[in-house]
Amino acid sequence: MAETLTAPLYTADGAEAGTVDLDEGIFGIEPNTAVMHQVVTAQLAAKRAGTHSTKTRAEVRGGGAKPWRQKGLGRARHGSIRSPQWVGGGVAHGPKPRDYSQRTPKKMKRLALRSALSARAAEGQIKVVETFDIWDEPKTKKAVALLEAMGVTGKVLLIAEDHERTAISSFRNLAHVTAINLGQANTYDVVWADTVIMSKGTLELGQTAPRGTDEHADAVKAQSPKLRAQSSDDSEQREEASA
Repeated sequence: MAETLTAPLYTADGAEAGTVDLDEGIFGIEPNTAVMHQVVTAQLAAKRAGTHSTKTRAEVRGGGAKPWRQKGLGRARHGSIRSPQWVGGGVAHGPKPRDYSQRTPKKMKRLALRSALSARAAEGQIKVVETFDIWDEPKTKKAVALLEAMGVTGKVLLIAEDHERTAISSFRNLAHVTAINLGQANTYDVVWADTVIMSKGTLELGQTAPRGTDEHADAVKAQSPKLRAQSSDDSEQREEASA
């Protein structure tokens, strides 16, 4: 019988709290490096602004008159001082504004992300924190203390739940940490990081309903007492405003 795939579990203070099972379909597949490469290349290409622009000989000011007559001077013939071989002339085959984005199917993105997570899990670089709900306010000191208690060094990717914004804000001041919520998880960040720290709730949400569906929204509310309380407060405020 195959061993269950697990990851170390920690409290929000960095104390060891046992292990947690990982979904084989997300963290235990054979990594597809070709798909990972294609998706990461597309991500980096999409970040390019594509605003580079050079002027051709038709766009450079001046050069309307022939600099000297065609024959009789012993010099090379020229028709314009704005041709590419002249200083101050136009650029031949220079860059023009363009869109660098590449089309990447959703199935390919999901496979690449699962492959990257599986590669990190195979290396033992997936670590799970029970919850960040006990963090009342953003504190970078707490984030640093947590990493030290967990023994994590190098580049770190933190994936938290939508409502765990306090933790995300706490980690964002650290130069070697990328802090995102579950919906922002992507292949490039996982490949970039040496260690991936995940909130336990992200594991459960990632194994149920896809993000953006009503089932996912219900699951998020069920996972977070704070979010349920906030939702009820918002409803009461709307009722009072309408009354």
